Amino acid sequence: MTNATIVGFSGNLARPSKTRGFVEHFVNEIAGYHGLAAATFDLDDVGPTLGAARWTRDLDDTGRKVLDAVVGAEVLVVGSPTYKGSYTGLFKHFFDLIDPSALRGKPVLLTATGGGERHALMVEHQLRPLFAFFEALVLPTAVYARDKDFRDGVLASEAIRKRGEQSIEEAGLALASRRHAAAEDFAPSPTTIADRPLLARVDPSPLV
Repeated sequence: MTNATIVGFSGNLARPSKTRGFVEHFVNEIAGYHGLAAATFDLDDVGPTLGAARWTRDLDDTGRKVLDAVVGAEVLVVGSPTYKGSYTGLFKHFFDLIDPSALRGKPVLLTATGGGERHALMVEHQLRPLFAFFEALVLPTAVYARDKDFRDGVLASEAIRKRGEQSIEEAGLALASRRHAAAEDFAPSPTTIADRPLLARVDPSPLV
């Protein structure tokens, strides 16, 4: 699990889940386009120790592996069903266990699902500030889908798919930029003659 490059995390409280499927859709699209490994997790994957955990060390091995996969992702896709105008409580609790600096600079694609249009701003008013706190690179385009945008649990809305394509493109650009920056950090600096220190000129003639 910890070797996945594109990782999704969904705050759904039950299965089957439209939200998890929504998150997984974006994870698979990004990973497939770039030929990368992928994995999607939800609260059920974290396991029963999540609710009582006060620190990362309180999670069992299963929960810790999910947390490590989220922290180690090159691109993170998150999503939650909207519950009373916000994300689910256990979704927030999971991210409360992550070190504040662990997601710094990481590209994060925001998604959410809800019953209707009135919850559409949840991604902007709730999810975006949460990941801004972590200093993550939150992608400009967030994607929200209503119940009627799904058919048999699968995304069916063409309008939402089009918006999703924009966020997927942004994720690809962020991934390329992140990898380019990492390559530059490890690349040796070229040395030219002009960069070399000048040696003092030695006059071979004897002193008079």
